[in-house]
Amino acid sequence: MKWIVTATKRAKKQIARLPDTAMQNLVALIRDIENNGPVRGDWPNYSFIGRYRHHCHIKKGRPTYVAVWEVVDKEIRLVEVIYAGTHEKAPY
Repeated sequence: MKWIVTATKRAKKQIARLPDTAMQNLVALIRDIENNGPVRGDWPNYSFIGRYRHHCHIKKGRPTYVAVWEVVDKEIRLVEVIYAGTHEKAPY
């Protein structure tokens, strides 16, 4: 069974402002989460942030772009992207 990935209203605005490379990597990450679940240890600089939050880098360099997502409901397999943007402003 696949996971459902959504984005908060704030994250949708941030995603719209991402550079092309970061956007393409974020789309690939979302597809990976849908197919394989929220624990993505094969992505660069992946880590847990608390019990249900995760993050990884979607574009290295200056500035570094990150994505932060949270498991909302394990039973229905729902994950929500809560941040996509520069490393400096990430909520962790």
